[in-house]
Amino acid sequence: MDILSGKHILLGITGGIAAYKSAFLVRLFVKAGAEVKVVLTPSAKDFVTPLTLSTLSKNEVFSSFTKEEEHEQWNNHVELALWADLMVIAPATANTLSKMVSGTSDNFLIATYLSAKCPVYIAPAMDLDMYRHFSTKNNLEKLSGFGNSVIKAKSGELASGLVGEGRMAEPEEIVSFIEQNILSSLPLKGKKIMITAGPTYEAIDPVRFIGNYSSGKMGFALAEVAANLGAEVLLITGPTHLQLQHSQVEICHIVSAEDLHREANLHFEKMHAVIAAAAVADYRPKKIANQKIKKTEGAFTIECEPTPDVLLSLGNRKKNQVLVGFALETENELENAKKKLKKKNLDFIVLNSLNDKGAGFQSETNKISIVKPSEILEFDVKSKVDVAKDIIDELIKTLP
Repeated sequence: MDILSGKHILLGITGGIAAYKSAFLVRLFVKAGAEVKVVLTPSAKDFVTPLTLSTLSKNEVFSSFTKEEEHEQWNNHVELALWADLMVIAPATANTLSKMVSGTSDNFLIATYLSAKCPVYIAPAMDLDMYRHFSTKNNLEKLSGFGNSVIKAKSGELASGLVGEGRMAEPEEIVSFIEQNILSSLPLKGKKIMITAGPTYEAIDPVRFIGNYSSGKMGFALAEVAANLGAEVLLITGPTHLQLQHSQVEICHIVSAEDLHREANLHFEKMHAVIAAAAVADYRPKKIANQKIKKTEGAFTIECEPTPDVLLSLGNRKKNQVLVGFALETENELENAKKKLKKKNLDFIVLNSLNDKGAGFQSETNKISIVKPSEILEFDVKSKVDVAKDIIDELIKTLP
């Protein structure tokens, strides 16, 4: 998942030769995981067809206040504007820029723009002298002053044959500009966060291990939520079937508690925060058999030793980092969580009990309490994604 995944993008296309590039822009938005709806000015249909854009976006294309063949049915520009998480006008001609500044609402696109409450990105495109003209420069400055983001035109060969500024930015440049603009405003922009997830497996022999039922869902949800808020995330995960593709997430696969201890301590110093959501095995076999252990008639005993305490080792090294732990308890839940909070030098600990319905391993939901040195925050049963949002919200408040 990327920055634009899940976003509602409203793309406005006006009547300029650069409109052909907007078809590629739709594809890039869709590929990034966004839902796209397109609004054409009447003249834009001379350059790119509604059929092309509806096929690429998989949505109806709008160009007038009424349905093309059913004039008694109204296209609701207010509803469409409020649907959008962001609006992009590409290309934006000199004519459209002027209407946007003056509020001349003589087509469906301008009416929708005037109703929009979301961020608006404008990619101008026109000939060299039109782009240089004082009125165009003045309109772009005013639109920026209104709070819109202008994606500057590029230099190159223009439709007139002249060479200079006026070419609409390439679709890839527009997408990159929007992503970077969104990232720069996110609360975790510039923060490096390490998250541990999943179980650890401690080998008994080449085919058997000591492990637990952790699915990794909580840690993966935390990584995705943090990344969507701008963080650079290092996700260290034990064995799990889960996958996460996100430009802000680097995944490191480990197997044992010793592996986790090594990787977590290796990267700890450069982190702003660590959320230790992995379910680490407390013990491992003292000796690992080189060959598969054969079944016998008698009893079988495995001598175990403690695994490295990953969270304690990080707590002992902590300087300015925010350190968050998890406590999955079955008895004396709050008392045990408070002891762990103090012993391991944590900023807060996420407590969940197997006695609570909807909490625990392999579930789609969780029920948590956040235990801090001075307060306890209680939460209802929620999806693990919503639980992750609650935890990350508390992390943001705790970060220096």
